[in-house]
Amino acid sequence: MDDKALIELALTARENAYCMYSGIAVGAALLTDSGKVYLGANIENASFTPTVCAERVAFFEAVNKGERGFKKIAIVGARAGKMPSEPFYPCGVCRQVMAEFCGEDFEIIVSSGKTYKKYSLKELMPHSFGADVF
Repeated sequence: MDDKALIELALTARENAYCMYSGIAVGAALLTDSGKVYLGANIENASFTPTVCAERVAFFEAVNKGERGFKKIAIVGARAGKMPSEPFYPCGVCRQVMAEFCGEDFEIIVSSGKTYKKYSLKELMPHSFGADVF
């Protein structure tokens, strides 16, 4: 699957965001080694701590279905009801989840919907640690 198609799926996933508190709707589309794509949208909560980012929703859905190999993820985000105009980057918690399940060469695509930038996980999460340290 090419990057633009993955970004379009992330934009579609964004439509399901529940963002009553921040007003920021985020969508993610995660491509696995098996070729399947898992979508995620952020789901917020009034007490904030139970809030889950779109990226983690996609990862947890994939892992729950038995997936363990991942190629790349596309992420888009902006105020609810508005089209993205700037690239949207994953938070530190999501980057740590990616480090748990992905290698340093895992691709992270951040998009405004029209343009995009690609990074490796190593570029966005230098000096990370994973299960290999235990």
